[in-house]
Amino acid sequence: MSQRAKKRGGRRGRQKVEKNAAPTITPFITREIPEYELLGEEGLSLIEKNADTILREIGIDFRYEPALKLFKEAGADIDGQRVRFPAGMCRKIIQDSAPAIFEQKARNRDRNVTIGGKNTVFAPVYGPPFIRDLDSGRRYALIEDFRNFVKLTYMLPTLHHSGGTVCEPTDLPVNKRHFDMVYSHIKYSDKPFMGSVTQPERAQDTVDMCKILFGEAFVDDHTVVVNLINANSPMTFDETMLGASEVYARNNQASIISPFILAGAMSPVTAAGIMAQILAEAMAGMAFTQLVRPGSPVIFGTFASSISMQSGAPTFGTPEPSLVLNGCASMARRLGVPFRSGGSLCGSKVPDAQAAYESANTLLPTVTAGVNFVLHAAGWLEGGLASSYEKLVMDADQLGMMQVFAQGVDLSENAQALSAIREVGPGTHFLGCEHTQNNFKTAFYRSNIADNNSFEQWQSEGSMDAVMRANKLWKQMLNDYVAPELDPAIDEALLEFIEKRKNSFEDSNF
Repeated sequence: MSQRAKKRGGRRGRQKVEKNAAPTITPFITREIPEYELLGEEGLSLIEKNADTILREIGIDFRYEPALKLFKEAGADIDGQRVRFPAGMCRKIIQDSAPAIFEQKARNRDRNVTIGGKNTVFAPVYGPPFIRDLDSGRRYALIEDFRNFVKLTYMLPTLHHSGGTVCEPTDLPVNKRHFDMVYSHIKYSDKPFMGSVTQPERAQDTVDMCKILFGEAFVDDHTVVVNLINANSPMTFDETMLGASEVYARNNQASIISPFILAGAMSPVTAAGIMAQILAEAMAGMAFTQLVRPGSPVIFGTFASSISMQSGAPTFGTPEPSLVLNGCASMARRLGVPFRSGGSLCGSKVPDAQAAYESANTLLPTVTAGVNFVLHAAGWLEGGLASSYEKLVMDADQLGMMQVFAQGVDLSENAQALSAIREVGPGTHFLGCEHTQNNFKTAFYRSNIADNNSFEQWQSEGSMDAVMRANKLWKQMLNDYVAPELDPAIDEALLEFIEKRKNSFEDSNF
């Protein structure tokens, strides 16, 4: 055999191994950098006092009879659907039982994530009804897109969590699509995932599928699913969200209680006013989960955006939401619960320069503020209306940079590099010294999207921009995808459960 043929065979062999190898496992980030806090004791105490005033004097509407009953028994004042809380009541309920940190189990135990403390978990985009890619543009999302996003997220090591509604599969009935979505997370990934919250019954279906996957006793003793419960801001929780939250809390599963704020429409326009309202809404919702089942995991969440006062459209990457994010992160730590916010948010319709700088202006404050669970960390486009294939892998590249940044400065003997400085001395260069040769492969983050070659080489390779390179990358990833192994008996039981439940009621689009 010729040397050329041997080289070809070796390269093909390596490619085959790489294609069938499991993705790199990076379960989550443990930050080695301090949290950057903008508000001191005086400012935080003032906002906490204002939140207590909102809870005590104005109150929160709970449009759900079981919640009203629980709050009445706990000592709140009930006036129709309006609940007013004695000073400090919500804070005490939360601090008496809600865990400051908890672990979400994955079906691959190496991918378990610890939520809270110094940890940051990145999860992909959540909720868009549309898909965008470079080839077909903007279109309604299908279940095949949902599966593709789960597969890509599984293969991206900088995304630690499979997420939830990575896009809305509009080709399936509204009242049954949750089965296919939850099953896709279980089948095509072994990372932790989120469940359905669009009806309490769908939340229960999620729990029942988790019991098939993990075992009933295991689910009761461990957190295996996290769920997004949005307040209907301002100062309202509706029956759907509360019913789903009740199902998850009763089953010891985690809820992210997350006020949804478009400042100027759903809250005041000022950062201090927004933070007080968010804290009041979040504490009321978190207190409800603890009354349902003390000790059930709960996450203080917020989604706060500014709006264009000319058009009313949400805007992203602006400074005001970053101020709100930072202050709420500090208040979550003082309350003693994990915090969710931030991501790679943008209002741009395509993954262009606007998308890049708005996402960067959201992501960096997310990391420096110490956010624990980051939904929409990759793939978000058009103010959350579209999930983008290209932006998913472009954002994931940026998440890798944040992962390195969060490790802080290495002060080991090797990192101090005195041996290199002694070897080289004044007036020459470090390219050939022993320290550089030993460390150059791992010294700097290597982007899989950016092009840092010469102009001539870039031109000879097709003059591709970042979006074109991302398009090529995600297609190659899907071509290389290999599903993680799932016990055939569990798979069969899940499919049998889904078929039986789907056949038990008619299709509908609500």
